[in-house]
Amino acid sequence: MRRAALLAVAAPVVMAQAPAPTLVPDVSQREIEIVYSFTGAELLLFGAILYPGGRVPQGRVPADIVVVVKGPTQSIRVREKQRVAGIWVNAEDLRYRSAPSFYAVASSRPITEIVDARTRAIYELGLDSLQLSPASSAAPEVENRFAEGLVELRRRTGLYYEAPGAVEITGGVLYRARVQIPARVPVGRFTAETFLIRDGRVLAAAVREIDIRKSGFERFVARAAERASLAYGLVAVALSVGLGWFAGWVSARR
Repeated sequence: MRRAALLAVAAPVVMAQAPAPTLVPDVSQREIEIVYSFTGAELLLFGAILYPGGRVPQGRVPADIVVVVKGPTQSIRVREKQRVAGIWVNAEDLRYRSAPSFYAVASSRPITEIVDARTRAIYELGLDSLQLSPASSAAPEVENRFAEGLVELRRRTGLYYEAPGAVEITGGVLYRARVQIPARVPVGRFTAETFLIRDGRVLAAAVREIDIRKSGFERFVARAAERASLAYGLVAVALSVGLGWFAGWVSARR
């Protein structure tokens, strides 16, 4: 009996983990239609943090929210230009298999103050943590140079950007953020992923999808180019020739 009591005392004690909070996100627009007059849009992302028991933990570091909006991935080739004899010519190039066509990250604080480099790389939080997947092998310094060039090019057109401090958290429960969609945004299915982070750890994540598509005449032209590329090309050439002939005829009559 004494030996059994000793064995019982030596048994490990298993502590039950406290239930994790959950996120309930939503977006102001599930569908965005692009027409000829489209000049961009503002996407509102909002939601709530549901804590176990319905109470916000007291006496702890406040949680942070990071929202990442991504467009569909695409294959892209980046070319580097060099000046030779006063003329800019194409030099080296590097192709990427899966680069996001659009990437925006909004956060309650700067990303570097919320998580470390390893966590940023795992969840692709921030422009310096994107996984661009080059299709061909190259030296690390070459890959870094081309990756920085691609990010900078898309940052200039508004397709890539960071917005630290753009997420507002009210009462430790409700949050909202605004993300700008530029006029040159590509069409396709976008994802809006929300992360709840505290003490450098991701506690919860949730995703919502957004469809951006062309509408009206723009949609008809895009579908024609995809489904009947040969006929579309012939019609485009015929229209160009016809318009050119008509312009010359009008000039001759003057």
